[in-house]
Amino acid sequence: MVGENPSAAEGQGIDVIAVRMATVVAGSALMGVAGAFLTLSAFNAFFFNMVNGRGWICVALVVFASWRPGKALGGAILFAAFDALQLRLQQASGAKLPYQIYLMLPYALSILALVDHGAPRSLSRRR
Repeated sequence: MVGENPSAAEGQGIDVIAVRMATVVAGSALMGVAGAFLTLSAFNAFFFNMVNGRGWICVALVVFASWRPGKALGGAILFAAFDALQLRLQQASGAKLPYQIYLMLPYALSILALVDHGAPRSLSRRR
């Protein structure tokens, strides 16, 4: 509420600045925990560019989900499946194609899912 309509929150006696600061701090702490998990648990090492642009996929995921947590979870699982698929395809093909093609696959499929998700809605607005 403090983002959409801060004057309504202020009218209820909520300190808008304090809530915004607390959410930024909490979000930053969660990002730090996620980075620590990725570094220590998932890969057991640190290297530069370890997220490889997946943050932009998160932004696209929020748009794809239309700010609905259930749809966001489904979209995240879909992207993870695409990411796992590129690894399987890379192994199965015996490296007949350059590996960059396989690395691009999850991002291209995510863009296609985003475009497919937005197409019917944009067509219905024109009517």
